[in-house]
Amino acid sequence: MISRMSTIDVSSLFSLNGKVALITGGSRGIGRMIAEGYLQAGARVYISARKREACDRTAEELSSMGHCVSLPGDVSSDEARAALVEELVKRESALHILVNNAGANWAAPYGEFPEAGFQKVIDVNLNGVFFLTQALTALLEKGAREDDPARVINVGSMDGVHVPTIIPAGTFAYSSSKAGVHHLTRCLAVELAPRHITVNAIAPGYFESKMTAVVLEQYGDRIRGACPLNRIGQPEEMAGIAIYLASRAGAYTNGAIIPVDGGTSLN
Repeated sequence: MISRMSTIDVSSLFSLNGKVALITGGSRGIGRMIAEGYLQAGARVYISARKREACDRTAEELSSMGHCVSLPGDVSSDEARAALVEELVKRESALHILVNNAGANWAAPYGEFPEAGFQKVIDVNLNGVFFLTQALTALLEKGAREDDPARVINVGSMDGVHVPTIIPAGTFAYSSSKAGVHHLTRCLAVELAPRHITVNAIAPGYFESKMTAVVLEQYGDRIRGACPLNRIGQPEEMAGIAIYLASRAGAYTNGAIIPVDGGTSLN
């Protein structure tokens, strides 16, 4: 038997020291959970959100944990995306981690679902992911190495894995957009791997956020009952998977769709 010295350094395996991260939809909910985790892991973090006041306030609050800067912008707008990229390039020469988390939802009965609502959700949840990633690819390449790729982490949803039936709401556009995000993740993983950029997706279940507040209040017992663990997710559980994908620990993971839903999508 051939023995060898271990090359695994667990103390640095999940470290983000020296990394620069941009998180869209970072002012609240899942985006804020990820931002907090990245800051505590040592990254320099930029958060973006459509509402300037909320984005600025969150960045100020998180600055007590590390370097956190607000770069407000609407990822569904060509002009706003270009401005966001321009502001980031002014501040950083390379980007190591892009988290595409900004999202929108629209619920309406099947026969009444408006085209404008469907288009809005697709523009934010799917088009915004592709075109922001495209616009930042050059900056990601500058942060990439063969043994430590740059990372794109897309936030999908368990509703893009299964057909949602827990809540009686017509979220046709949301579910379709998130399924699209999952497959786009796989397509981009193949496209960008030769540039030493990995692309993966997280498919969350229910976590506390502004988007889920109403449904958790109205259907909380049903939501917990549909989860094999009989609960919703906790902030550290979202931060943990995002840190894994962004750190050395996740450097060989590419094109994966990782449910973080307590097993709800299996039901």
